[in-house]
Amino acid sequence: MARITGVDLPQNKRIEIGLTYIYGIGLPRSQTILEKIKLNNNTLVKNLSDEQVSAIRNILNNEYQLEGDLRRLESINIKRLMDINSYRGKRHKTGLPLRGQRTRTNARTRRGSKKTMANKKKAPRK
Repeated sequence: MARITGVDLPQNKRIEIGLTYIYGIGLPRSQTILEKIKLNNNTLVKNLSDEQVSAIRNILNNEYQLEGDLRRLESINIKRLMDINSYRGKRHKTGLPLRGQRTRTNARTRRGSKKTMANKKKAPRK
């Protein structure tokens, strides 16, 4: 089983796709990593040797910020925006979209679900 930076890679997937299960690695970065160690993109994760896994692990540890460090860095950046009271920081605080999308109708993902009946009367108690 290939375990890299605390993530179990899926056994029956190609290594090119398996590396994308690590937070901070997408398909292009995965391809460049495999080019560096001269490994075929189509090899399955379960067919990797221990040397190949350790080579991948060394590249990831030395050259990239991944998983917890990257998540921490991202939350620090958001907190900084909120502390300096920038426009984007205010939008983060209020839970609204940041990048100029309209909010009158859409933006359900950021704003949450909508209650349809505003002042619905409750049934009287007996």
